[in-house]
Amino acid sequence: MKRFNPYSWPPWLRQVRAICAQVIIPITIFQAVRTILLPTTFDVILLAIFVLIAVALHLEWI
Repeated sequence: MKRFNPYSWPPWLRQVRAICAQVIIPITIFQAVRTILLPTTFDVILLAIFVLIAVALHLEWI
């Protein structure tokens, strides 16, 4: 299995990942509040996707 090295990415792609890592938490919190107030199937699925992305970015899976 090939070892993951984010420094081999081009600088613009590393910048995009850094921006996504900073933006995903506030979006996830907003979506969680929205899901608590007006729960729909779409909101729950969207919240689950945001949580998975946030965890993946935090654990550096992406």
